[in-house]
Amino acid sequence: MAKQKYYVVWKGKKTGIFTSWEECSAQVSGFNGAEYKSFEDRRQAEEAFRGAFEDYKGKRTTTLSPEALAIIGDPIADSYCVDAACTGNPGPMEYRCVHTTTRKQLFHQGPFENGSNNIGEFLAIVHALALFQQRAIQVPIYSDSDTALGWVKKKRCKTKLPKGTENTPIFDLIARAEKWLAENEINNKLLKWDTNAWGEIPADFGRK
Repeated sequence: MAKQKYYVVWKGKKTGIFTSWEECSAQVSGFNGAEYKSFEDRRQAEEAFRGAFEDYKGKRTTTLSPEALAIIGDPIADSYCVDAACTGNPGPMEYRCVHTTTRKQLFHQGPFENGSNNIGEFLAIVHALALFQQRAIQVPIYSDSDTALGWVKKKRCKTKLPKGTENTPIFDLIARAEKWLAENEINNKLLKWDTNAWGEIPADFGRK
């Protein structure tokens, strides 16, 4: 059974604490400048709602022991992170890549109409791999998406999103990405970002 989560909406169609992503999404989808974040504890969510979004943006919302944090360690400083954001599912999708330490943005693509977050995560990883091969950048790439990392490993974007007129550009990018994966070796380490230990991935768009 999935662990209960609590979603705080500071800015949205309605504000408050919601107990499902569906309820939260209804308040923030299509709302310009929406501010929201998930928490694993009701009391923590209530405390956060009394505060400001900026106090929690990019910070981890779970508690790990010092011993656990010591075992996990810190992320590799000289590395890059990728992430995607999608308003609705499907909805406008965008993705980007930033340096893990400096937060300097290396690339940003989108928004593309009628996409999904998983597709954006997949495209971001492959975009980074292709660019790093071209520029001979030999550093790790972090993603917080197990789904996207799995798709890249299998060299296929296994989305169930229907193809239509609005999202043709997205499916063109998917075809290019799959072709690149089929024809090239992956020379960069692909690593899973540990959100529980390190907070939101630096490439995060700050919308959850």
